[in-house]
Amino acid sequence: MNTIIYIIDDDDAICDSLQWLLEGWGHTVKACSSIQSFFSNYEDKYPSALLLDVRLNGEIGTDLQDILIEKKYKIPIAFITGHGDVPMAVSALKKGAVDFIQKPFENETIKAVVDKLVEKAPDYYKKQQDRKMLANLTERERQVLEGIVKGLLNKQIAGNLNISIKTVEAHRANIMNKLKVNGVADLVKFVMHND
Repeated sequence: MNTIIYIIDDDDAICDSLQWLLEGWGHTVKACSSIQSFFSNYEDKYPSALLLDVRLNGEIGTDLQDILIEKKYKIPIAFITGHGDVPMAVSALKKGAVDFIQKPFENETIKAVVDKLVEKAPDYYKKQQDRKMLANLTERERQVLEGIVKGLLNKQIAGNLNISIKTVEAHRANIMNKLKVNGVADLVKFVMHND
């Protein structure tokens, strides 16, 4: 699965040169000039990575990082900037940014950063897809799942939720199907990995 690298920078010359460089290295690239433009072009069908300018026209790139965290989007981000400062870099890195590099930068520097982003993107993407599957569970399925993860027997879950054992079994089967897991051990691993 090919990773899409989104470049978000309001400087057209930088966007064009980065896009040309990354496409020359064989990457799929989408250039955007604003946060709104990113959301208009973003496709969650593929792993993604962001090369994000800190200062956009009237916007701050770290705001997009906050929006993505709030919306639970899992996308590796590297900030590129001519205006960064140490506290901003530290904050971005603490929130999970992969790197923070100053303009102007060497091709080798951007290649190393892009390689890191592309390496992380599939794992981030899988985690995002797993969270979507968890979000598709009904409230009752979540309650049954909670009981399963706690190690309760179907009979105990049924008693706690005041439903029949057959109903617990039906919910359990639905959960396994929706989360695409084959047993309790896989189910517990799935939940722990996505906490």
